[in-house]
Amino acid sequence: MPHNREYWTGRIATALTWIAVAANAAGTIVVLLLVLAVNTDVVARGVFSAPFRGTVEVVQFSMVLIVFLQLPDVVRVDRLTRSDGFLAVLGDKRPRLSRWLARLVDGVSAAMMGLIAIAIWPEFVIAWTHDDYFGTPGIFTAPWWPVRLAIVFSAATCCLILAMKAITGRRVLEHVHIGAAER
Repeated sequence: MPHNREYWTGRIATALTWIAVAANAAGTIVVLLLVLAVNTDVVARGVFSAPFRGTVEVVQFSMVLIVFLQLPDVVRVDRLTRSDGFLAVLGDKRPRLSRWLARLVDGVSAAMMGLIAIAIWPEFVIAWTHDDYFGTPGIFTAPWWPVRLAIVFSAATCCLILAMKAITGRRVLEHVHIGAAER
């Protein structure tokens, strides 16, 4: 088994790619469930004059899940909304400096995502151990822990993806074929 850097970064990149894509797929399923819930509410209001109880809470809950479940894949494929204008202009005149700054930005971003994961972890533990719920009692309530867990998972995964980008210098983290690291 090879023990070189390209081999291990390729293996880690592949694992992170699978994790990010799976989380994105889970986020897409949440979008479909949200569409189903909102449409059920619309039909129930129009046909039965009885709204689906908890629609507002389901939308709030779902929006956070969608954003944080899909964030790692967005970071992985370098589609996060940001301004790269300076790096693009600098890249034309000083490509090495531009690549170095991009890696620095990825490293700082990885640190920030790591701090977010660390900061939210105790909130997840409290929500898990104390049966912390949100919503309106008697109408609709849901536990907070899945949302907090999604935030921790997302931030930690983004941290690892951004760290790999900083280490490898690749703008898009993807499955890397062993032996094709020179691409």
